[in-house]
Amino acid sequence: MMEFGGHSVSIDKPRSMGMWIMIGLGIASLIAMFAVMIFVNKDTMKLAGVMPGFNEALEKHDYTEALSMYRDLNDMIINRDPGDDSDLSAEYEILTQMEAKVNERVTKIEEKIRYERYTPTQDDIEFLEGLSELTGARMTNWLTGLCEEFLRGTIEKPTLMFIFDQLENLSNISAAARPLRAEIDQIELSRGDVQSAESLFAEGDYIEAVKYYEYVISTSEGFVNEFAIKRLEDCKTEMYDPMMEIADHMLDNFQYYSAETLLSDLARIFPDDQIIQSNLFMATSNTCPVSEYKGSVEVICVKPLIADTTVAFEMNYSASADSYYLTVSEFRAILESLYAKNYCLIDPTSMVDLNDVGFVTAKEIMIPQGKKPLVIILEDFSYTVTRSKLGMCQRLVLNDMGQVCGEYVNAGGQTIVSRNSEAIGILDAFVEEHPDFSFNGVKGVISLTGYQSILGYVTDVDQVDDRNNALEAAGMTPIDLSGAEIEENRDTVISIIEKLTDSGWIMASSTYGFINANHCELPTIQNDTEKWLSQVGSVTGPVSILVYPNGDFIRGSDPRCVYLKDQGFRVFFGAGPSPYYTYGDNYLYFDRCMLTGDTLRNVDYSRLFNKEEVYDAKRKKSA
Repeated sequence: MMEFGGHSVSIDKPRSMGMWIMIGLGIASLIAMFAVMIFVNKDTMKLAGVMPGFNEALEKHDYTEALSMYRDLNDMIINRDPGDDSDLSAEYEILTQMEAKVNERVTKIEEKIRYERYTPTQDDIEFLEGLSELTGARMTNWLTGLCEEFLRGTIEKPTLMFIFDQLENLSNISAAARPLRAEIDQIELSRGDVQSAESLFAEGDYIEAVKYYEYVISTSEGFVNEFAIKRLEDCKTEMYDPMMEIADHMLDNFQYYSAETLLSDLARIFPDDQIIQSNLFMATSNTCPVSEYKGSVEVICVKPLIADTTVAFEMNYSASADSYYLTVSEFRAILESLYAKNYCLIDPTSMVDLNDVGFVTAKEIMIPQGKKPLVIILEDFSYTVTRSKLGMCQRLVLNDMGQVCGEYVNAGGQTIVSRNSEAIGILDAFVEEHPDFSFNGVKGVISLTGYQSILGYVTDVDQVDDRNNALEAAGMTPIDLSGAEIEENRDTVISIIEKLTDSGWIMASSTYGFINANHCELPTIQNDTEKWLSQVGSVTGPVSILVYPNGDFIRGSDPRCVYLKDQGFRVFFGAGPSPYYTYGDNYLYFDRCMLTGDTLRNVDYSRLFNKEEVYDAKRKKSA
């Protein structure tokens, strides 16, 4: 007890001491924080003055001081205590600003030397040497890059030599610049091959680019050798995925010969890649020796097939259907016979070089040994209204597996989608079962008209009138399509054609209106061709084949044929019962055998098939 002011006061001594200790600690903490703040603020203020001081040193041409400031800051960052995890973003930012400031002037000097034949002043030299590593690394990289440019052909030797004359004796780059200069003559000798390699690399012709880089590596040393090694690795890295995708696509589409060639090159470039080795084995297992073929080339031609014989021969019997069209069973039987007789599908355009627009050059017919060349043409596959009522398909569609199928209405009124309803799907499936029936995945030629539709779809407003006239004549309801619906049809046709061409089919023309060309005047042919190119050619892409309707061909020297050749058509098909082809003035011409109900009955095609084994018993007429 203590008396205070006449009162007795009780004091808890331990509690009072703790309170004073806490107060003391708090005051100490505040003092420490204040001290840290003063220190940090002082450090921040110090950093804030670095860049102005650096700029001032540069303005005064005191490059030694500027370099010292840069090094001090850089050393502070590099040599800090490993346990210090303080934020150094401000320091890094200042270093970046210093380098940018110096590089700005270096760039100006470099550009003036290169483009203005500028000779650096004494101050320029003092600046470039005085800032040592700040300018040295930059200029060394620049000179190295210029030597690469010289290799690639974007700078010429006199300019390069002038640049080296101005800079190679600078103390901070001479150790690197002089050896580089000594290699300029060797670089010059390798320019042609390097530029060829670079051009091929840029164009995506990776295999040939690799061959050039490998040659450069084998014939060079030093700078050129190191450059080519690096670029070869760049090329190998960039090429792997796209080349593997191409190889997979070839295998998926039975292009085994192309796949074998590509994968053999890839196996050499990537010798340890097991996927490549496995795919190469798959390709070589489906190829055999290929040699030049000398002899006739069979060409057969069919129109859209009769999918439902009940509709065609019983419900809606039509003499024209019986006369002009095959049934699906007849087409399959013909394929079986052709396969048994060792025929093999080829691309007719592979027989000619079309690279020069003014003339064609004959090419050797290459085919697997023991095989005979065959071209199959599917003529006028545009699906008219009349045909759709005769048991034939009304259009092509893609099924859920992305396969091209025919769509037709059967005798029971059901809409059927099937690969087996049209020649395209039937031949696709046949090649899948018998890959050796196709040389390198080739299927056939599909010739298109456009006056009612393309593949059964109205793709242009110009087709609507023709389509509606045909619908009304058949007692069916006319169509009324919006612009958006026509555009949607167009997109659908494009997707189907892309699938067809991707899987080995070749697009061709049978004229826009399926006209008898040789009986038409030039203006008629010009108008028809313009419409075909505008409406059909715009969805197929460029085509080089014209299948003359009904074989009504025009001789090559005729001005009408000259016009057609000028429009890009340079492979022509007429008609004839025997195999025949000839090279003319800027064109290749074939006869084609028309396979129809009538020709099965009346023409001797025993070299191709036995008609008794092929003829569909559901036809009313006997073979």
